[in-house]
Amino acid sequence: MPVKSPVAPEDELDPLPPKTRRVGFSQTLSRWDVKVSPYLYISPFFILFLITGLFPILYTGYVSVHQWQMLQGQGDFVGFKNFTDVFGQPDFWKSLRNTFSIFLLSSIPQVIAAILIAALLDQNLRAKTFWRMGVLLPYVVAPVAVGLIFGRLFADQSGLINSWLTAIGLPAVQWHVSPLASHFAIATMVNFRWTGYNALIFLAAMQAVPRELYEAAIIDGAGRVRQFFSVTIPQIRATVIFIVITSTIGGLQIFDEPRVFDSTGQGGASRQWLTMTLYLYNTGWSGQYNLGRAAAIAWLLFLLILAIGMVNFFVTQRIATGSGAPSKREIKAAKQRYDAQRKSA
Repeated sequence: MPVKSPVAPEDELDPLPPKTRRVGFSQTLSRWDVKVSPYLYISPFFILFLITGLFPILYTGYVSVHQWQMLQGQGDFVGFKNFTDVFGQPDFWKSLRNTFSIFLLSSIPQVIAAILIAALLDQNLRAKTFWRMGVLLPYVVAPVAVGLIFGRLFADQSGLINSWLTAIGLPAVQWHVSPLASHFAIATMVNFRWTGYNALIFLAAMQAVPRELYEAAIIDGAGRVRQFFSVTIPQIRATVIFIVITSTIGGLQIFDEPRVFDSTGQGGASRQWLTMTLYLYNTGWSGQYNLGRAAAIAWLLFLLILAIGMVNFFVTQRIATGSGAPSKREIKAAKQRYDAQRKSA
């Protein structure tokens, strides 16, 4: 008769080793997909920015500290000599003055006119599409064509503007001689092209403002002007800042209009409408053929745009959040009053 050995109690048996959870390849791939995919989706923008934006800026800085001629190519390292040479040229200071003058005469009236036109187009008008597309028409006109047309309008001897002025007894204006008159003529071209474009951007922002806010403001007794400054402007604050920044960049980089304002494209006989971009072009590719100095001008223009853009950003943000704008609590209270009014009606 076989004898069975006694069975050991369960607590004396060796514990089984813990089972290791095996992660499959598909699960690992899924985790990496969640972590990496968002960066891959946005990477094309940054790759394009590195190639077309950041690299040219850095390479321009490299060229600006070297002696670099159009025909001879790269020369010796000269440090900041190109910058000091630019500061020593009278044309640079004239171009800086002209750029600021044309920028102020174009950007400020342009933004104000655009927001007023957008406010009118936001009303209940007949043939809305016609009016909205009509303001965009000047934008599709080529800049060279605008320059040629307005160059004839502002001609000193036979221009249409001077004909109107002399017809009403006013003296003719020397548009191509006086610095301020030439700046006004060039700013008129800029405003003609870009006011309608900016107006449509403002209009798109105004269309997104909740209509309940206007109805609540009407219940509170606010008129059209009060609604515009207390409801519309605060609600489109981000768009206002965007337009101001883009107008600043475009206004300081103006080239086409002063280039075609006369046949020579040199910014006037005494450089009375020579802008910085036109001065940059003449330094690098027409006249001096000094690419190192042109690169220095480009970097100075970049720093100038950056500084003025930041100033405009802070000023615009402060104006848009001024004491005249309602707070979020006031807007919420206005909505509650409007809802209560509708329920009681």
